[in-house]
Amino acid sequence: MADVQDDVGRELMWDLRALAAAGLITGERVAEAGVALPVAGPYPSLHLNVSECHRKLGDLASAREHLRQARATIGALGDDEYARLIKGGLERVTALPAPSRPAGGR
Repeated sequence: MADVQDDVGRELMWDLRALAAAGLITGERVAEAGVALPVAGPYPSLHLNVSECHRKLGDLASAREHLRQARATIGALGDDEYARLIKGGLERVTALPAPSRPAGGR
């Protein structure tokens, strides 16, 4: 749902919901679903998405914190195509400048 939002605030809301839902995933449920990704596997991507929303909203402290958490959990991923995609995303988001504020904005 986050990816189809036109408003960054709503996108962040959905990304935070996904992050909270990830905390409910257990190894048993992953095994039942036949998913090869470890339970901690979604966290790097989820934190990356939350970080990017915070960056777009100008909340750089929160953006940096979620980047830190994404980096801290990246070890849960292997060295496959998905892991390389997320690692590349981390590098791109880290290199992005803070968004410009409109003149007269807060």
